Amino acid sequence: MATRRVGPARLDHGAQFFTARSETFRQEVARWVEVGLVHEWCRGFGPDGDGHPRYAARAGMTTLTKYLADGVDVRCSSLVFAVRPGAQCWDVCLDDATSIPADALIVTCPLPQAFSVLVSSDVEIPQALRETEYDRTLSILVTLDRPGAIPAPGGLQNPDDVFGFIGDNVSKGVSEHPAITFHANAEWSETHWDDEREASTAALLAHARPWLGDAQVLEVSPKRWRFATPRTIWPTACWTHVDGAAPLVLAGDAFAGPRVEGAVLSGLAAAAALIALS
Repeated sequence: MATRRVGPARLDHGAQFFTARSETFRQEVARWVEVGLVHEWCRGFGPDGDGHPRYAARAGMTTLTKYLADGVDVRCSSLVFAVRPGAQCWDVCLDDATSIPADALIVTCPLPQAFSVLVSSDVEIPQALRETEYDRTLSILVTLDRPGAIPAPGGLQNPDDVFGFIGDNVSKGVSEHPAITFHANAEWSETHWDDEREASTAALLAHARPWLGDAQVLEVSPKRWRFATPRTIWPTACWTHVDGAAPLVLAGDAFAGPRVEGAVLSGLAAAAALIALS
Protein backbone atom coordinates (compact mmCIF):
# COMPACT_ATOMS: atom_id res chain seq x y z
CA MET A 1 0.00 0.00 0.00
CA ALA A 2 1.81 3.07 -1.23
CA THR A 3 1.20 6.41 -2.88
CA ARG A 4 3.69 8.39 -4.93
CA ARG A 5 3.78 11.97 -6.13
CA VAL A 6 4.86 12.47 -9.73
CA GLY A 7 4.96 16.18 -10.46
CA PRO A 8 1.60 17.65 -9.39
CA ALA A 9 -0.11 14.25 -9.50
CA ARG A 10 -0.62 11.62 -6.83
CA LEU A 11 -0.80 7.91 -7.77
CA ASP A 12 -1.44 4.74 -5.81
CA HIS A 13 0.87 1.87 -6.67
CA GLY A 14 0.53 -1.58 -5.22
CA ALA A 15 -2.95 -2.06 -3.76
CA GLN A 16 -5.44 -0.03 -5.80
CA PHE A 17 -8.56 -0.64 -3.71
CA PHE A 18 -9.89 -3.03 -1.12
CA THR A 19 -13.08 -4.90 -0.30
CA ALA A 20 -14.51 -5.92 3.06
CA ARG A 21 -16.10 -9.37 3.05
CA SER A 22 -15.63 -10.39 6.70
CA GLU A 23 -17.56 -8.81 9.57
CA THR A 24 -14.31 -8.03 11.39
CA PHE A 25 -12.90 -6.03 8.50
CA ARG A 26 -16.25 -4.40 7.69
CA GLN A 27 -16.26 -2.94 11.19
CA GLU A 28 -12.73 -1.58 10.70
CA VAL A 29 -13.63 -0.04 7.35
CA ALA A 30 -16.79 1.52 8.79
CA ARG A 31 -14.62 3.38 11.32
CA TRP A 32 -12.30 4.59 8.56
CA VAL A 33 -15.27 5.81 6.53
CA GLU A 34 -16.70 7.59 9.57
CA VAL A 35 -13.52 9.62 10.11
CA GLY A 36 -13.31 10.46 6.40
CA LEU A 37 -10.19 8.44 5.72
CA VAL A 38 -11.63 6.16 3.04
CA HIS A 39 -14.67 6.20 0.77
CA GLU A 40 -16.55 3.80 -1.44
CA TRP A 41 -15.09 4.08 -4.92
CA CYS A 42 -17.47 1.77 -6.78
CA ARG A 43 -19.17 -1.61 -6.66
CA GLY A 44 -17.25 -3.43 -9.35
CA PHE A 45 -15.47 -2.60 -12.57
CA GLY A 46 -17.65 -4.38 -15.11
CA PRO A 47 -20.71 -2.84 -16.81
CA ASP A 48 -23.04 -4.06 -14.07
CA GLY A 49 -20.65 -4.41 -11.14
CA ASP A 50 -21.04 -7.19 -8.59
CA GLY A 51 -22.57 -5.35 -5.65
CA HIS A 52 -19.47 -5.45 -3.42
CA PRO A 53 -18.11 -2.01 -2.43
CA ARG A 54 -14.55 -1.19 -3.48
CA TYR A 55 -12.93 1.25 -1.09
CA ALA A 56 -10.12 3.73 -1.69
CA ALA A 57 -8.24 6.09 0.60
CA ARG A 58 -9.14 9.70 -0.12
CA ALA A 59 -5.58 10.97 -0.34
CA GLY A 60 -3.98 7.71 -1.41
CA MET A 61 -3.22 4.41 0.29
CA THR A 62 -0.25 5.87 2.17
CA THR A 63 -2.62 7.99 4.26
CA LEU A 64 -4.27 4.81 5.54
CA THR A 65 -0.97 3.23 6.58
CA LYS A 66 0.10 6.48 8.29
CA TYR A 67 -3.21 6.58 10.14
CA LEU A 68 -2.73 3.03 11.37
CA ALA A 69 0.87 3.77 12.40
CA ASP A 70 -0.03 6.84 14.47
CA GLY A 71 1.41 6.47 17.96
CA VAL A 72 3.55 3.48 16.99
CA ASP A 73 7.36 3.50 17.14
CA VAL A 74 8.03 3.09 13.40
CA ARG A 75 11.69 3.11 12.36
CA CYS A 76 12.30 3.75 8.68
CA SER A 77 15.61 3.29 6.85
CA SER A 78 16.52 0.47 9.25
CA LEU A 79 17.55 -2.65 7.35
CA VAL A 80 17.16 -5.88 9.32
CA PHE A 81 19.61 -8.47 8.01
CA ALA A 82 19.30 -11.16 10.69
CA VAL A 83 17.27 -12.33 13.67
CA ARG A 84 19.14 -14.35 16.28
CA PRO A 85 17.99 -16.02 19.49
CA GLY A 86 19.24 -14.38 22.68
CA ALA A 87 19.14 -15.66 26.24
CA GLN A 88 15.62 -14.40 26.96
CA CYS A 89 14.64 -12.57 23.79
CA TRP A 90 15.31 -12.12 20.08
CA ASP A 91 18.20 -10.00 18.85
CA VAL A 92 17.13 -8.06 15.75
CA CYS A 93 20.37 -7.21 13.94
CA LEU A 94 20.51 -4.08 11.79
CA ASP A 95 22.85 -3.15 8.98
CA ASP A 96 24.48 -0.40 11.07
CA ALA A 97 25.95 -3.07 13.41
CA THR A 98 23.41 -2.34 16.16
CA SER A 99 20.75 -4.72 17.46
CA ILE A 100 17.36 -4.36 19.10
CA PRO A 101 16.19 -6.81 21.77
CA ALA A 102 12.62 -8.04 21.27
CA ASP A 103 10.40 -10.06 23.60
CA ALA A 104 8.40 -11.27 20.58
CA LEU A 105 8.46 -10.90 16.81
CA ILE A 106 5.83 -10.62 14.10
CA VAL A 107 7.37 -10.92 10.62
CA THR A 108 5.11 -9.83 7.74
CA CYS A 109 7.41 -9.31 4.77
CA PRO A 110 7.13 -11.69 1.76
CA LEU A 111 8.13 -15.18 2.84
CA PRO A 112 11.38 -15.45 0.81
CA GLN A 113 12.57 -12.25 2.48
CA ALA A 114 11.40 -13.50 5.87
CA PHE A 115 13.38 -16.72 5.45
CA SER A 116 16.57 -14.83 4.60
CA VAL A 117 16.19 -12.75 7.76
CA LEU A 118 15.42 -15.82 9.90
CA VAL A 119 18.20 -18.07 8.59
CA SER A 120 20.16 -17.57 11.85
CA SER A 121 17.12 -17.87 14.12
CA ASP A 122 17.16 -21.67 14.60
CA VAL A 123 13.43 -21.69 13.81
CA GLU A 124 12.17 -24.75 11.95
CA ILE A 125 9.76 -23.40 9.34
CA PRO A 126 7.44 -25.87 7.55
CA GLN A 127 8.68 -26.91 4.14
CA ALA A 128 5.36 -25.97 2.54
CA LEU A 129 5.84 -22.39 3.71
CA ARG A 130 9.40 -22.37 2.42
CA GLU A 131 8.18 -23.45 -1.00
CA THR A 132 5.69 -20.58 -1.36
CA GLU A 133 6.13 -18.93 -4.76
CA TYR A 134 5.13 -15.43 -5.78
CA ASP A 135 3.96 -13.80 -8.98
CA ARG A 136 5.82 -10.69 -10.11
CA THR A 137 4.35 -7.38 -11.22
CA LEU A 138 5.70 -4.70 -13.55
CA SER A 139 3.95 -1.35 -13.45
CA ILE A 140 4.06 2.17 -14.83
CA LEU A 141 2.72 5.37 -13.29
CA VAL A 142 1.67 7.82 -16.00
CA THR A 143 0.80 11.51 -15.68
CA LEU A 144 -1.09 13.27 -18.48
CA ASP A 145 -1.93 16.75 -19.71
CA ARG A 146 -5.66 15.93 -19.75
CA PRO A 147 -7.96 13.07 -18.70
CA GLY A 148 -7.34 9.68 -20.27
CA ALA A 149 -9.90 7.25 -21.68
CA ILE A 150 -10.65 5.01 -18.69
CA PRO A 151 -14.44 4.53 -18.57
CA ALA A 152 -16.40 5.06 -15.36
CA PRO A 153 -15.89 4.24 -12.56
CA GLY A 154 -12.20 4.60 -13.44
CA GLY A 155 -10.88 1.08 -13.02
CA LEU A 156 -10.36 -1.89 -15.35
CA GLN A 157 -9.56 -5.44 -14.25
CA ASN A 158 -7.86 -7.70 -16.82
CA PRO A 159 -8.93 -5.55 -19.79
CA ASP A 160 -6.53 -7.30 -22.21
CA ASP A 161 -3.67 -9.80 -22.31
CA VAL A 162 -1.13 -7.34 -20.84
CA PHE A 163 -2.70 -5.50 -17.93
CA GLY A 164 -4.08 -6.95 -14.72
CA PHE A 165 -5.42 -3.63 -13.49
CA ILE A 166 -5.66 -0.04 -14.70
CA GLY A 167 -6.65 2.66 -12.22
CA ASP A 168 -7.56 6.30 -12.86
CA ASN A 169 -6.34 8.13 -9.78
CA VAL A 170 -8.59 11.13 -10.44
CA SER A 171 -11.74 9.03 -10.67
CA LYS A 172 -11.07 7.37 -7.33
CA GLY A 173 -10.30 10.65 -5.59
CA VAL A 174 -6.56 10.30 -5.10
CA SER A 175 -5.23 12.93 -7.52
CA GLU A 176 -6.45 16.28 -8.82
CA HIS A 177 -4.14 16.00 -11.83
CA PRO A 178 -4.70 13.36 -14.57
CA ALA A 179 -2.73 10.27 -13.56
CA ILE A 180 -3.19 6.57 -14.34
CA THR A 181 -1.63 3.49 -12.74
CA PHE A 182 -1.02 0.50 -15.02
CA HIS A 183 -0.20 -2.92 -13.52
CA ALA A 184 0.88 -5.65 -15.94
CA ASN A 185 -0.53 -9.10 -15.28
CA ALA A 186 1.56 -11.92 -13.81
CA GLU A 187 2.26 -13.66 -17.13
CA TRP A 188 3.44 -10.52 -18.92
CA SER A 189 5.51 -9.44 -15.92
CA GLU A 190 7.21 -12.83 -15.67
CA THR A 191 8.00 -12.85 -19.40
CA HIS A 192 9.50 -9.35 -19.39
CA TRP A 193 11.03 -9.28 -15.91
CA ASP A 194 14.61 -9.47 -17.16
CA ASP A 195 14.12 -6.93 -19.95
CA GLU A 196 16.02 -3.68 -19.66
CA ARG A 197 14.02 -1.26 -17.53
CA GLU A 198 13.70 1.21 -20.40
CA ALA A 199 12.48 -1.51 -22.77
CA SER A 200 9.77 -2.88 -20.47
CA THR A 201 8.63 0.64 -19.60
CA ALA A 202 8.37 1.58 -23.28
CA ALA A 203 6.48 -1.63 -24.05
CA LEU A 204 3.97 -1.03 -21.25
CA LEU A 205 3.47 2.56 -22.36
CA ALA A 206 2.81 1.42 -25.92
CA HIS A 207 0.23 -1.11 -24.69
CA ALA A 208 -1.32 1.62 -22.53
CA ARG A 209 -1.89 3.97 -25.46
CA PRO A 210 -5.54 2.99 -26.12
CA TRP A 211 -6.40 3.94 -22.53
CA LEU A 212 -4.80 7.38 -22.77
CA GLY A 213 -7.17 8.80 -25.39
CA ASP A 214 -5.97 12.12 -26.81
CA ALA A 215 -3.87 12.93 -23.76
CA GLN A 216 -0.17 13.62 -24.00
CA VAL A 217 2.14 11.83 -21.58
CA LEU A 218 3.95 14.17 -19.22
CA GLU A 219 5.93 11.66 -17.19
CA VAL A 220 6.28 7.89 -16.82
CA SER A 221 7.62 6.22 -13.69
CA PRO A 222 8.22 2.43 -13.64
CA LYS A 223 7.64 0.24 -10.59
CA ARG A 224 8.28 -3.46 -10.00
CA TRP A 225 7.54 -6.02 -7.30
CA ARG A 226 9.50 -9.27 -7.19
CA PHE A 227 7.15 -10.74 -4.58
CA ALA A 228 3.82 -9.23 -5.58
CA THR A 229 1.25 -11.99 -5.08
CA PRO A 230 1.61 -15.37 -3.34
CA ARG A 231 0.52 -18.26 -5.54
CA THR A 232 -0.58 -20.43 -2.62
CA ILE A 233 -2.15 -19.46 0.70
CA TRP A 234 -1.30 -21.03 4.07
CA PRO A 235 -4.40 -22.64 5.63
CA THR A 236 -4.30 -20.53 8.81
CA ALA A 237 -4.16 -16.74 9.23
CA CYS A 238 -0.64 -16.85 10.72
CA TRP A 239 2.06 -19.31 11.77
CA THR A 240 3.40 -19.29 15.33
CA HIS A 241 6.72 -20.55 16.72
CA VAL A 242 6.68 -20.90 20.51
CA ASP A 243 9.76 -22.99 21.31
CA GLY A 244 12.42 -21.15 23.28
CA ALA A 245 12.31 -17.98 25.34
CA ALA A 246 10.47 -15.68 22.93
CA PRO A 247 7.66 -16.32 20.42
CA LEU A 248 7.77 -15.55 16.72
CA VAL A 249 4.82 -15.21 14.36
CA LEU A 250 4.81 -15.18 10.56
CA ALA A 251 1.91 -13.26 9.02
CA GLY A 252 0.96 -11.35 5.88
CA ASP A 253 -0.82 -11.85 2.59
CA ALA A 254 0.48 -15.41 2.14
CA PHE A 255 -1.67 -16.45 5.11
CA ALA A 256 -5.12 -14.83 4.87
CA GLY A 257 -5.08 -13.99 1.17
CA PRO A 258 -3.36 -11.50 -1.20
CA ARG A 259 -5.72 -8.62 -0.46
CA VAL A 260 -5.70 -5.68 1.93
CA GLU A 261 -8.37 -7.46 3.95
CA GLY A 262 -6.25 -10.60 4.10
CA ALA A 263 -3.24 -8.66 5.37
CA VAL A 264 -5.34 -6.99 8.07
CA LEU A 265 -6.94 -10.25 9.21
CA SER A 266 -3.56 -11.96 9.29
CA GLY A 267 -2.10 -9.12 11.35
CA LEU A 268 -4.99 -9.29 13.81
CA ALA A 269 -4.53 -13.05 14.09
CA ALA A 270 -0.82 -12.59 14.77
CA ALA A 271 -1.54 -10.04 17.49
CA ALA A 272 -4.12 -12.36 19.05
CA ALA A 273 -1.61 -15.22 19.01
CA LEU A 274 0.95 -13.16 20.93
CA ILE A 275 -1.65 -11.94 23.43
CA ALA A 276 -2.71 -15.52 24.05
CA LEU A 277 0.90 -16.43 24.86
CA SER A 278 1.46 -13.52 27.23
